Amino acid sequence: MNLVKLSFKNLVSKPLNALLSLLLLVLSVALVTFMLQLSEQVKGNLDKNIKPVDLVVGAKGSPLQLVLSSVLHIDAPTGNIKLIEAEKLKKSRLIKTAIPVSYGDNYKGVRILGTDSTYFAMYHANLKMGRFFSKSHEVVLGSTSAKKLKLKLGDTFLSSHGLADQSLEEHHGHPFVVVGVLETTGSVVDNLIVTNLESIWDVHRHSEEEHTHEDLEITSLLIQFRNPMAMVQLPRYINDKTNMQAALPSLEINRLVRLLGVGVQTIQLIAIAILLVSGLSIFISLLKAIRERRQELALLRTYGATSGQLLWLVLLEGLFLGLIGFVLGWVFGRIGLWIIATYAQDSYGYSLSLGLPTTWEAILLASTLAITALASILASLSVFKLNVSKILSAEK
Repeated sequence: MNLVKLSFKNLVSKPLNALLSLLLLVLSVALVTFMLQLSEQVKGNLDKNIKPVDLVVGAKGSPLQLVLSSVLHIDAPTGNIKLIEAEKLKKSRLIKTAIPVSYGDNYKGVRILGTDSTYFAMYHANLKMGRFFSKSHEVVLGSTSAKKLKLKLGDTFLSSHGLADQSLEEHHGHPFVVVGVLETTGSVVDNLIVTNLESIWDVHRHSEEEHTHEDLEITSLLIQFRNPMAMVQLPRYINDKTNMQAALPSLEINRLVRLLGVGVQTIQLIAIAILLVSGLSIFISLLKAIRERRQELALLRTYGATSGQLLWLVLLEGLFLGLIGFVLGWVFGRIGLWIIATYAQDSYGYSLSLGLPTTWEAILLASTLAITALASILASLSVFKLNVSKILSAEK
């Protein structure tokens, strides 16, 4: 007797009986796998992008906004700071590297970042083709930006004021020319148009008069510490003794992840509750199926099947249901992740990958099968109480 084949035929012969159980199982697995992948990849992307930056110095305001805008490039800046004050700060013995960044313009929704060549080194960004900028109005494209904008070496374009995708306020008379394209880094650099600081100052000049050094401004300063003592002393000094603000990216992002984590855990708890309800639904479904097939089970006993074999028959039906539900749930979870990845790429330039099953998902599979197995065993206990002669005689 092929119990595997028989149990599968029993399951597919009346699929509507187990439909509710299957839907609940698919929903719970899809939610858990989706949230596991999303939270893990978002955390990984955030950690990778903030790792090179120990401290961000910018205008007073929200420290989280300062980090999101200056490091991750997904928010508006808190304002500008004077270049001369930033240069004074760069001389501190506590600072190893200080990279000025300035922005406020875009081209078709892609941010144009003004900085110096050390910015590329910080993210280990290498050229795929062309060269780095050497004078004003020359730009280097991140790999994703080059694909999105369909620009190539030698192409020119006009920037627009602001960070949104619009062209109502183009900076006429200040065209940019593409001189280089970067290799893919997997960091924020992929989603930027990078030029020098002078280019940003030039396009925002309101007259033909040259700005004095005291008038020049930047958006923020990205700092790498020289030693661990700097993390204790420098932020306090900047926040207390200057009109600038210091924000620690690691601290702010961890705080953000904790806030997001509450929502993630809530959704996962709801999914686990749905999984338990699906286990109860499987128990009821199998119990109903056993009662409907009492004559069939009794006939199997007359053909030599033992109570243990009948128990295995019901157990295999439950395991098939659990396995099908998990596979479908995992697929729908990945489809959800693909939809979010497409949105994140279009809106923020961040890419999420459809990764292979993780250890946590393997644990979820084992848990799903364990719950369905328990429900199946409890439902099949009545098999041991079958009165074969009574059942068969009643059916005659």
